[in-house]
Amino acid sequence: MTITALHPLLARLEDEFGWPRLHSLHDVAEFTQRPGLHCLFVPGDPRRNLETEDAAVILPELRMTFQNAFDCALVDDAIEAQVRETHKALKTPGFLFFRQGLYLGAIEKIRDWDDYIARTSHILSLPG
Repeated sequence: MTITALHPLLARLEDEFGWPRLHSLHDVAEFTQRPGLHCLFVPGDPRRNLETEDAAVILPELRMTFQNAFDCALVDDAIEAQVRETHKALKTPGFLFFRQGLYLGAIEKIRDWDDYIARTSHILSLPG
């Protein structure tokens, strides 16, 4: 398996924050089925999508704003298309939220901060 070098802002999520990078659909299932709330970061290609860099900075701030109510993982580019298609969250970058394996919803593309707060609050309040 070839490991693609990550953009520095994506690598920071692994190195500084300790977020796992999920390399297979099995990894995704294992991560999202654990107890609690989870967010998968589907970054898209940072060489083609300039919003990827912004999202890599926004998600840690969003998590902190919600007092670490959810944990996060980075979806590897090898399975990114499958994850997006499975959950009908086709635009990148995307934040896909789960509660114990149940898909709750996604926030796609870059948004205003107030929109992130409103959408995240709504998604996290959904029963599951």
